[in-house]
Amino acid sequence: MKQKRSKPKIYHKMPMVYPNAAAIDVGATMHMAAVRADRTSEPVRSFGTFTTDLHQLVDWFAECGVETVVMESTSVYWIPIFELLDARGFIVFLVNARDAKHVPGRKTDVSDAQWLQRLHSYGLLRASFRPKDQIAELRAYVRQRERLLEYAASHIQHMQKALIEMNLQLHHVVADIAGATGLRIIRAILAGEHDPKVLACLRDYRCHASAETIEKALTGSYRAEHLFALEQALALYDAYHEKVSACDARIEAVLKALIVHRGHGHGSAPRASRRRNRTDQANALAFDVREALFALLGKDITQIDGLGPYLSLKLIAECGDDLSAWGSAKHFTSWLGLAPNNKISGGKVLSSRTRRCGSRAAALLRLSAVTVGRTDTALGAFYRRLSARIGKAKAVTATARKIAVLFYNAVRHGMEYVDPGASFYETRYRSRVIDNLHRRAKSFGFVLRPIEPTPEDAVS
Repeated sequence: MKQKRSKPKIYHKMPMVYPNAAAIDVGATMHMAAVRADRTSEPVRSFGTFTTDLHQLVDWFAECGVETVVMESTSVYWIPIFELLDARGFIVFLVNARDAKHVPGRKTDVSDAQWLQRLHSYGLLRASFRPKDQIAELRAYVRQRERLLEYAASHIQHMQKALIEMNLQLHHVVADIAGATGLRIIRAILAGEHDPKVLACLRDYRCHASAETIEKALTGSYRAEHLFALEQALALYDAYHEKVSACDARIEAVLKALIVHRGHGHGSAPRASRRRNRTDQANALAFDVREALFALLGKDITQIDGLGPYLSLKLIAECGDDLSAWGSAKHFTSWLGLAPNNKISGGKVLSSRTRRCGSRAAALLRLSAVTVGRTDTALGAFYRRLSARIGKAKAVTATARKIAVLFYNAVRHGMEYVDPGASFYETRYRSRVIDNLHRRAKSFGFVLRPIEPTPEDAVS
């Protein structure tokens, strides 16, 4: 019986982009590595995850003449081998597992590694963005700081629970028990002061509640077990904030190193209004972030509505200080997942929804869009108009995209931003609508004319 010939593989006819490519299927206890079949008698090998095993893997790649390596971003297991390969001079592509998982079959570690190597050798996988070493270090410190603040916030809840158990209704008369007034009173209680009148005198002058109201709220039962819980919660809260201060020192040191790496600083930032640059914000960094960012970038990006100093720092930590990885603002907003993800077939748009994205930078920009929507600015007017027309969710995305474009142009091209104001935006929008109405009326053979005011209107 004559056997059927198998159809030739399509990828054999494709030009090879990376002939010296290798791939690693990353795991928690084992890495499966694959090279081209003509480089060794055993093109797929498994390696452990100990440091000696990782060095053996890298040495094997060097023996096989590998130049580029591709791996999927599996949890945090990829970081040690990525850093080792990068230090040894290999070009490492960190790719999203979603790009390669839709092909059926290849469900074992061996075939998965081979498939990754084959896709990469033909240039079919896109590398994910990874910032340069100093920005990656800055990002690690900023993320650690955010994590510590989250841990500290949980102990604020524990302090509030202990106060409620003693029937001390401090959280009802003070906006934040971790603020100036709240912490003074809590520390005094733990020091042994239980007189409500004396405790009420610790009220900060900015507190809205009167001393009499605070005195009534601090009348309760100071049981030993509840005081013990309160003391431990406060101690843990203070401990986390000590670690936050250590992160601030590291962040400041990295920013100074980046400024030196760029050659020189750009002087002092121009004077800004207190509305945009408050220094009394909770959880603010221990140094002047705005001045440091101006010295690094040469532009005051906090002039963009919605971008405060701390949020700007987090964006720089996530995206870098030059944004050269993206050719244009459109590429940047597409990477953030803030641009429409058009799906077109047969000339018909099937969908234009923005793709789901877990980018931290995109989340920060969405938060900025919500904040700026409450301001009397051009961006605020833009948000409110879209919110009334297409809903708040889409308005947040559209406003976040507009802020992202301004941020990109400021960092990449050094463009200055001056807010024209909400009235300017509304006037321009009104003119555009009127021009459109005139054009449509003319197409139907009509002419629009403004309504002449009547004497009755003048009297009224």
